[in-house]
Amino acid sequence: MGLVSADISVSADGFSTGYNQREEAPFGDGIEDEALHTWMFEHGDDNRAEVDAIVDAGAFIMGRNMFGPVRGEWTGDWRGWWGPDPPYHGPVFVLTHHPREPVEMEGGTTFFFVTDGPESALARARDAAGDSGISIAGGAETVNQFLAAGLLDVLRLHVVPLTLGLTDRSDVVRVFDGVPPLRLDTVAVRSTPEVTHITYRVR
Repeated sequence: MGLVSADISVSADGFSTGYNQREEAPFGDGIEDEALHTWMFEHGDDNRAEVDAIVDAGAFIMGRNMFGPVRGEWTGDWRGWWGPDPPYHGPVFVLTHHPREPVEMEGGTTFFFVTDGPESALARARDAAGDSGISIAGGAETVNQFLAAGLLDVLRLHVVPLTLGLTDRSDVVRVFDGVPPLRLDTVAVRSTPEVTHITYRVR
């Protein structure tokens, strides 16, 4: 059985997005576009191992906000932020309260919509992945749910050297918000000028 891992880019004060996420502002307000991901998009060669590890899994799980800006009942034909060929190239299980038929994309990606919680999504992902690993693709609220439920084996934080100062906002979730105390074993640390990659094994 493969490990369950999560990768998430965060500011030094723990935020992975701004607020008021919408189609015109995928990362929300209170943050420059892609400021937490320049290490991946503009400096990918310097961080190739970490970029490749994000999509090195047999199946993926993500929260609804990670999939897109649509809230409430599904309307229109939103198919994700990534265009016709998403980077996942495997089954992706999207946590949502609203059912929707699977969405098949190019490159082997199919989005499945799971309405009965993280444990159900994980069971389906395990069936799909076989002996391969499972990646929790984000966002912070979904990562926190898996941490709080004791369902995560490996957490990889990609810490960008900036702060967002959104601590006074109740509509923005930080990594570890609402998560009981954890013991994390540091497995690896590597830095470039744009980011510090920290790999933890979750006890």
